[in-house]
Amino acid sequence: MKTWTLRFRKENKDDFDRLRSGIKSVETRAASPKYQPVETGDNLFFVCGKDKFSKIIKKKYHFKDIDSMLRKISFKKIGPKLKSKEELKKMYDSYPNYKEKIKKFGILAFELE
Repeated sequence: MKTWTLRFRKENKDDFDRLRSGIKSVETRAASPKYQPVETGDNLFFVCGKDKFSKIIKKKYHFKDIDSMLRKISFKKIGPKLKSKEELKKMYDSYPNYKEKIKKFGILAFELE
């Protein structure tokens, strides 16, 4: 088992808190080479400023795109505050370089314990 650090920007603190509480049960990242080695059973260490906690990956998924992911995983598990799949897609588009990274590498989804 390895430990991986995932950082949250201050403006995403609400998602960080939802992950901690379990309201948000799936964390995603563009499947860039940095995150491809992450595996089921690994520990994810979440950091937002000085606040931190960790969770174990129960299941790892690798999808070619967001639509493929949403056929398997409910958008509410990824973005519980969002009202639609379209809002989730807009959220990903708002992250720096995410559209290009997902197009090139796909997207990883980590179901957490």
